[in-house]
Amino acid sequence: MAEFPADAAAPTFQPLDDVQSVARLHHAYTLIRAELKKIIVGQDEVIDQLLIALFARGHVILEGVPGLAKTLMISSLSRCLGLQFRRVQFMPDLMPADITGTEVIQEDKRTGQRAFRFLQGPIFTNVLLADEINRTPPKTQAALLEAMQELNVTIGGTRHPIEPPFFVLATQNPIEQEGTYPLPEAQQDRFMFKVFVRYPGYDEEYQIAEQTTGGAQAELQTVLTQAEILHLQDVVRRVPAAPRVIHYTLELVRMTRPAPADRDGRAAADASGHPDFSRLDLVNRLVTFGAGPRAVQFLLLGAKARAVMNGRKYVSIADVRALAHTVLRHRIITNYAAEAEGYDADRIIDAVLEALPPGAADEAAAPAVADVLRQ
Repeated sequence: MAEFPADAAAPTFQPLDDVQSVARLHHAYTLIRAELKKIIVGQDEVIDQLLIALFARGHVILEGVPGLAKTLMISSLSRCLGLQFRRVQFMPDLMPADITGTEVIQEDKRTGQRAFRFLQGPIFTNVLLADEINRTPPKTQAALLEAMQELNVTIGGTRHPIEPPFFVLATQNPIEQEGTYPLPEAQQDRFMFKVFVRYPGYDEEYQIAEQTTGGAQAELQTVLTQAEILHLQDVVRRVPAAPRVIHYTLELVRMTRPAPADRDGRAAADASGHPDFSRLDLVNRLVTFGAGPRAVQFLLLGAKARAVMNGRKYVSIADVRALAHTVLRHRIITNYAAEAEGYDADRIIDAVLEALPPGAADEAAAPAVADVLRQ
């Protein structure tokens, strides 16, 4: 795929001037991947997506069958980053207080007075692995939401802040779905990415078998400090996105939204002249709900992090397209017709990307829409 040319073509566009921080993040990214290769075989794309989400201050859903080293990957990543790691095994009997913590009455032996004291739960960490989050009831799943969004936990009317950085990785097992509690769409929308962890290739699986059944143990080196991570997260936010990149991202997300059944999908538009839902018949026919505004935010933030990790001081449309599946797949709700025709969210995203080539950003910047988008 040809990368969309010259973000600098926009006259008001100025690349990030913090060259030293960009170089530091790019170098750290290279070192982290090298360190993880000592323990993790393959899964390079998954590791990249985890790092992008971390530096963009997002959270991730990891989906994969058991035995693909999801827990080992996350714990190893936290060691490379010098962050505190905790793992919670989600079970049907897990209560919200088991995650957030609880207040207990303690007696002061000197005065004899009793007072409430808050005992922190495992959520007070830097990297939290919510293992098999779909095996616990919605009440416990919802206990994560405030912490993910607000970086604090409210117990007994008192707010307890969580020290940043705070990174939640929730795993889901795609098999054995009987008796599980799938995450509601509103809760999935708070996760930046949904990442699929695939089976390794033959050569990778051979290396795994050889490496894990021997006696050698690799030692991981810490690449970044907590303070450096917070600084680099701020650097990512300051990476500029040219107007044409933002227009393209908006068009991409809006193309996933189906037209209401009682309206003419080709005629309706918002006040700016842009259609307010998809112009693709495939989307209108197979999708019940499309991605919302949070998808635009996460696509741009992820694109900024990806750009800096690759040593660039600006965002390209190629960055946005590279993250489209991981950001959008859990925000597109398909209908029964899609299931009958063998379409999942990823195939819908493929169709949208094909209908919206990189050059469409030039058309999206004006009220007129390219002819290819009206097909």
